[in-house]
Amino acid sequence: MKILVTGGAGFIGSAVVRLAVTRGHEVVNLDALTYAANLENVAPVAGSPLYSFEQADIRDRAALDRIFAAHRPDVVMHLAAESHVDRSIDGPAAFIETNVIGTFNMLEAARQWWTAQGRPETFRFHHISTDEVFGSLGETGQFTEETPYDPRSPYSASKAGSDHLARAWHETYGLPVVLTNCSNNYGPYHFPEKLVPVVILKALAGQPIPVYGDGGNVRDWLYVEDHADALLLVVEQGQIGRSYNIGGENEAKNIDLVRTICAHMDDLHPQGAPHDRLISFVTDRPGHDRRYAIDPTRIREELGWRPSVTVEEGLRRTVEWYLDNRDWWQPLLSREGVGKRLGQG
Repeated sequence: MKILVTGGAGFIGSAVVRLAVTRGHEVVNLDALTYAANLENVAPVAGSPLYSFEQADIRDRAALDRIFAAHRPDVVMHLAAESHVDRSIDGPAAFIETNVIGTFNMLEAARQWWTAQGRPETFRFHHISTDEVFGSLGETGQFTEETPYDPRSPYSASKAGSDHLARAWHETYGLPVVLTNCSNNYGPYHFPEKLVPVVILKALAGQPIPVYGDGGNVRDWLYVEDHADALLLVVEQGQIGRSYNIGGENEAKNIDLVRTICAHMDDLHPQGAPHDRLISFVTDRPGHDRRYAIDPTRIREELGWRPSVTVEEGLRRTVEWYLDNRDWWQPLLSREGVGKRLGQG
């Protein structure tokens, strides 16, 4: 199977690329190499004859047409997106242009290619999205695939728009689309502006660890390599026109997650312990959703998938990875916006 992966130099996309190549699939990595992308993320497989790279922007329709014609993919896994909520608050335009217009371009390029090839039944367009499109939960309940959309940030609204486009292209044109909505990812190669790497790197530097509000916001945490495994399963076996929620079955309050990371830092890097003394509560993000939780029943019952990594185990692996890979993350600290408080409205 030849897979065109958009955003394959990003966090989740690179996990998909690494796993797909390891499993013997041909992979074309299409990435614009914006601030959060890093070709070092795919270095472990970059030398494989199964791997190729195309630097292109999904907003550039002509480039997409050229890439489809040149590589003739069997399936598309569309992960390219602007994804940082705080940045979406400060600069929403980039999120609309990439996540909405870019997805429109991808769908149209894929539709043209698929039609020109005689609409092969084996073709798939897998649109990868987030649980944030569903809004915020109260103390109980979980998001299912039938939960009404209720996005609260420019980021989640742009992803909701892209989800609607993917569904519409299936219903209107028959494009063989599958969708997935995932919970919060974490793990190796996570760009150092997101919560888990921020906590690790602040603790390592002995700097204040910022926690929004009272730290009571709840997320379901999904180890990125588990997510990549689920995504490949969906693109291979998922039912056309169907969506699948992918969760880690690991709900945790942000403050508890931070304290767990600090405990692992105490054990693996005792210098500076106890690291939880660095926790600093800061003004909350505008419109900060209180709780996300995914009901993964559909993917479990229909496709037999469950996460293999607990949040405790995954966080320890992640801390170990950052401690062992300073050469990867240190150059990223100088990229635009990293280490600064963004998204204050």
